[in-house]
Amino acid sequence: MNIVDFSHSAMSLLPPLVALGLAILTRRVLVSLGVGVLLGAFLLTDFSVGGTASYIGTTVEGLFIEDGAINSWNMSIVAFLILLGMTTALLTLSGGTRAFAEWAQTKIKSKRGAKLLAAFLGVFIFVDDYFNSLAVGSISRPVTDRFYVSRAKLAYILDSTAAPMCVLMPASSWGAYIITLIGGILVSHGVTEYSPLGAFMQLAPMNFYAVFALLMVFVVAWFQIDVGPMKKHELEASHCRGFDEGDVDSRAKDLNDELEIEESKNGRVADLVMPIVTLIVATFFFMLFTGYQALAADGLAFSVLGAFENTDVGMSLVYGGLVGLAAALIPVFRQRIPMADVASTLWIGAKSMFGAILILLFAWSIGSVISDMATGKYLSTLVEGSINPMMLPAILFLLAGLMAFSTGTSWGTFGIMLPIAGDLAAATDIMLMLPMLGAVLAGSVFGDHCSPISDTTILSSTGARCHHIDHVSTQLPYALSVAVVSTVGFLVLGFTGSLAVSFMTATFAFALACIALYWLARRPQEAAANA
Repeated sequence: MNIVDFSHSAMSLLPPLVALGLAILTRRVLVSLGVGVLLGAFLLTDFSVGGTASYIGTTVEGLFIEDGAINSWNMSIVAFLILLGMTTALLTLSGGTRAFAEWAQTKIKSKRGAKLLAAFLGVFIFVDDYFNSLAVGSISRPVTDRFYVSRAKLAYILDSTAAPMCVLMPASSWGAYIITLIGGILVSHGVTEYSPLGAFMQLAPMNFYAVFALLMVFVVAWFQIDVGPMKKHELEASHCRGFDEGDVDSRAKDLNDELEIEESKNGRVADLVMPIVTLIVATFFFMLFTGYQALAADGLAFSVLGAFENTDVGMSLVYGGLVGLAAALIPVFRQRIPMADVASTLWIGAKSMFGAILILLFAWSIGSVISDMATGKYLSTLVEGSINPMMLPAILFLLAGLMAFSTGTSWGTFGIMLPIAGDLAAATDIMLMLPMLGAVLAGSVFGDHCSPISDTTILSSTGARCHHIDHVSTQLPYALSVAVVSTVGFLVLGFTGSLAVSFMTATFAFALACIALYWLARRPQEAAANA
């Protein structure tokens, strides 16, 4: 099948922009993504009906079969979602969720405390962003529900702690991937002043978006800063009588029906905590184990970093999910709950994830279309030409953000933009190598946060059981505020070359942004009070 080359054409932007625009306007994510896939297929096959049908068929098949074998990455993520849905349902059946929520009410006395709990959990569970969003969502949701925190606010907390933590930590799936890319860039340009790990650690404080996005979560949680659409969701949640009565966050229920499971009254706090801890520990163990296997196969000595660089994230999630599911069955069997109820609960849990899985499949499909349209390559050409090298960190931040927003993938943006940033630094000022790489990392996370077609964004909605477009629209004001702060930081970093000066400037800009958001959050209330 002949594919039209759009790598140098603005037409490559059309499918993602149409899909994004429709998703925002209609709030129907599957239809919007489907239209984007269909439009891209028509363009790629030069409007051939037969070619379009063949292309779509091949694309869909590729979601499940790759190189004559099962697509292990996609199917492992689907399997992990189903396992986590089953585990969550069992935690409800055993009464562990109810017991934990009741215990939390004795320890956590406020709405602020419930949000801070979710934020701290998001910081500490940094092994993988998918795992972070879903696991922290499962743990936190009973507590935030009890204190009338909207599902949109929980989704924001999940999304803005998952990716930022993963991109800052070397002992994560993201860190291992980025270190591998950086290693290749350093070798190709003959940079020997620092190792790949050393470069990654120096890049962490330059990743202004990740650092200040994390800080923004805690500021928003502590000072109860609700602006834009988020204020509406928080008011709706706080005015309802309670989540258990089924009248809170109805939008979440439109997408993800609440689990209709009768909770055991004999549950214990440990019935929730132990399966989740087991799931986390098992996943971490299998990430190290699969990494060790890969190292051993290549005849290399074991190291933690080396294991993370070579780990099989997808299968590790599946293995960890199976162990977590087994741990969740223990309290169910201890209470001798009838097997018919257990089987029914497992099915309900699996079924609860079908909506998210469908969205993921469509997102992966349009991701394949965007890849074939060479959207990323076209966007990368925008940095070519006569540009002041001192402006490049800020420009790369914004371009990486645009690319990640359009393609829905931060990892894909890393793969395209990091080598480009390395080449630009080598051709202009090698001292700007790390600032440029840091700008790409920051911009990729920013664009990924804002994109409705990002799988991380989708899974944050899933973890919170929040309507997907509600999550995108409510998170946007906070993400854009941090992006402005980051742009200021990268401009100063480019012109001064000083991390200390740029970080202090960005911190000052962040403080101003927080004050502005606080004023916006409080102003309508004051106006209403004076009316």
